Amino acid sequence: MPTISIFYGILIRMFFHDTDKHHASHIHADYQGQVAVYSIEDGTVLAGSLPPKKHKLVVAWIEIHQEDLMADWELAVNDQNPLPIRGLDQ
Repeated sequence: MPTISIFYGILIRMFFHDTDKHHASHIHADYQGQVAVYSIEDGTVLAGSLPPKKHKLVVAWIEIHQEDLMADWELAVNDQNPLPIRGLDQ
């Protein structure tokens, strides 16, 4: 599962062929062992949770980078490496 971005201690990852469980384009956000799965389309939480401040950062980042995330999703579901995306602190 490649890490596509890191910001404010949050690791953003995208699995290859990860369509069975959630069926929607999504990312995995990991902060100090807490993991949440977010929809790329609208930033809703599909599973798990993060602390409220980190959650807000992830949702804002998804909104800013939605086009890049969808392009990465297409790469990942086709067994190609997604490209890195800038974090909020870069």
